[in-house]
Amino acid sequence: MTHLRKMMLEELQRRNYSENTTRCYIRTVEDFAKRFKRSPDRLGPEHIREYQAELFKKKLSSGTVTQRLAALRFFYIKTLKRAWSIAETPYPKQGFRLPTILSQEEVGRLIDAALTSYHRTLLMTLYATGVRRAELTHLKVSDIDSQRMVIHVRGGKGRKDRDVMLSPKLLEELRAHWRRFKRKPSTWLFPGNRWHTGDTPINTKVVWYACQQAAQRAGIQKNVHPHTLRHCFATHLLEAGADLRTIQMLLGHRDLEETTIYLHLSERHLSATASPLDLLKRKEPSPRDG
Repeated sequence: MTHLRKMMLEELQRRNYSENTTRCYIRTVEDFAKRFKRSPDRLGPEHIREYQAELFKKKLSSGTVTQRLAALRFFYIKTLKRAWSIAETPYPKQGFRLPTILSQEEVGRLIDAALTSYHRTLLMTLYATGVRRAELTHLKVSDIDSQRMVIHVRGGKGRKDRDVMLSPKLLEELRAHWRRFKRKPSTWLFPGNRWHTGDTPINTKVVWYACQQAAQRAGIQKNVHPHTLRHCFATHLLEAGADLRTIQMLLGHRDLEETTIYLHLSERHLSATASPLDLLKRKEPSPRDG
């Protein structure tokens, strides 16, 4: 490990950044240095601008470009203690796209098309709880509270804990999942390695793969990934009558505004609003108008 990498890692850990963010920031600075074949502390504003321009040429999403720039900004300000000009390196404008939503019938098809029973349990847990895939992989056996019928999500986004409901159907599936283990896990609900007997949890890529394979086998043409089931969880709850504040708490959103996106996706809310065309008072067309 180089001295600069160690310094940056210490600064990230000191500020309690998540593992995913830490890994992404370190990788970005390494990529930046590799691009110009120099140590990053010998690169300046002109190199940053050129690197930023290349990111746009690669047609990366605005969120990815923003994250890469945030990594470089952290490195220069917190690690090297240098100035950083926001005016010279503006973040891209964030676009607004509504996420893909599956109907309940499509979610059922997705789960039924899971490649293995292990994958089926993963998909059912995602949909029944609305957890993020990283949160899913870090669930422990002790987090399943069948007495209170809740699941404890520990160290979620922003290092925050929360509780989500434990569906009776999911509890039944998790008990079957437990019985299928030849070697009962002592810690992780979804242990890793090929035979799921490891002492570490599964990788988030396993969750991604489970989703992709199930969508393909179910013949679902929409772009489906693990976060899609989180969106479906929230949207279907809203359509069933749950209030936004409750959904906000279940999702672990910091701000209620983040949760209001599901108003745009709920069929119940869309169908309850009449089009202004339906409110127009118009004379009936005569038969000769054909």
